[in-house]
Amino acid sequence: MDRPLRRELPRGSAGTWTTLRPVRRGTEDEARSIGTAVLGAGPAGLTAAWVLARRGRPGEVFEADGVVGGIAKTVEFKGYRFDLGGHRFFTKLKPIERIWEEVMGDELLTRPRLSRIYYQGKFLSYPLQAKEVIRRLGLVESTLCALSYFWSRLRRGKSEETFEDWVVTRFGRRLYNAFFRSYTEKVWGIPGRQIQSEWAAQRIKNFSFARAMLAILGLRRTNVTTLIEEFRCPRLGPGQMWERFREIVEAGGIPVRLNHRVVAVRHDGAGHVESVVVRRNGGPEEEVQVESVLSSIPLGELALSLDPPPPPAVAAAAQRLRYRELCLVALVIGEDEPFPDNWIYLHDPETRAGRVQNFGAWSEAMVVPGTTCLGVEYFCFEGDDIWEMSDEEAVELAKGDLARIGLIDPATVLDGVKVRVLRAYPMYDIGYRPALETLRDYVSSFDNLATFGRNGLHRYNNQDHSMWTAILATLNVLDGAGHDVWSVNTEEEYLEEGETVDRLMDVELVG
Repeated sequence: MDRPLRRELPRGSAGTWTTLRPVRRGTEDEARSIGTAVLGAGPAGLTAAWVLARRGRPGEVFEADGVVGGIAKTVEFKGYRFDLGGHRFFTKLKPIERIWEEVMGDELLTRPRLSRIYYQGKFLSYPLQAKEVIRRLGLVESTLCALSYFWSRLRRGKSEETFEDWVVTRFGRRLYNAFFRSYTEKVWGIPGRQIQSEWAAQRIKNFSFARAMLAILGLRRTNVTTLIEEFRCPRLGPGQMWERFREIVEAGGIPVRLNHRVVAVRHDGAGHVESVVVRRNGGPEEEVQVESVLSSIPLGELALSLDPPPPPAVAAAAQRLRYRELCLVALVIGEDEPFPDNWIYLHDPETRAGRVQNFGAWSEAMVVPGTTCLGVEYFCFEGDDIWEMSDEEAVELAKGDLARIGLIDPATVLDGVKVRVLRAYPMYDIGYRPALETLRDYVSSFDNLATFGRNGLHRYNNQDHSMWTAILATLNVLDGAGHDVWSVNTEEEYLEEGETVDRLMDVELVG
């Protein structure tokens, strides 16, 4: 098969973020290829398409679902709109924030944040404030936690391979058992000693047991760190952002094909992708030639779709990566504020639900006036009992969980529905790291294939970093740039990344 002609097309307009130049298609060779195939229409995939459109480069987006947004989509149910897991818009990357503001305009709201942890009948601020935690524990338990903490400091040199090791080393085993063990195992479905430490380093920050103890004893002045007291949210829910992104990229000449699943990525066996095979709604397959592929679909799924197939070791690595699923039960409540929080983490081991969202506290436009909608989240694996439950059974389970801990009166529940979310969270279990390295090395051997986003990198990224990896990966494919997509989202580099984004946005995208 002949390779499609590669041709540089003019860059996008230097106007506003959303001013796009139509795609130019001209020669016979250009018509033979769709340009760049973008796999997935979640935040990362749509951002990649946005970059293509700004550059005036041809491409198409293929999405297996019937709506855009991936796990960040907003679901509509009888006049209510609810999110799958609570996707707030907060970032230290100011250029990413500017994109959000330009895309949404006045539809992007600024909301006060209140999120708490429910633990042993008490509510604690989240992020955890160490002084409050210690005061809530009481004198005896705090003393035992302090002794446990100092014992852990004596063993500081111990390897920190697992989540349990990482937390115990920093906070002591007693505090780990009190606050971290039950909730973490509820989220992931495996013991903390089977979760790799990098997940802890990525998700647990700004909590110091030692500083809190010294402050309470009057031996240290507290340094007040400003918590995130506000966040941004589109008026009609997080999915409204991605619905708007779709409109923008399609106006720029990049079609978004919903209900189109890519079932094969065909290459020449020498590191160059030549075409993708797409199936629409279980119908006949269609093969389209491409100049390049940008993939935000699960990394293992991408590897297994390659034709010719990858080597056995790569295929085994692809099958090794695991995901945690999510069932969200939306409850329509006949009162507008059963509790004031945007969301609450449920650390109660007797409660199966892991977190509950209050969407009326996100945006009043997401609910019917005088009522609200709660999103009760159950972490699970595909095939678990909650996964197989009917809507009616799941609604009864959620009502019982929230009533048991006093969050709602079950008599106020008017309606409900269950939504299954496949591959919601990439797992950092033991053995994932060498499998990921094997897949990363193999994918990087292709000269016109790049992966990015949460599932494309098998990394627990938030929306802002998923978008940033999409920008870097797209520039790598378009320009042959050498940006390290895999290094994104380390705390030490966060502010430096913001400066880099500014330079790339001003130079590489605007032109």
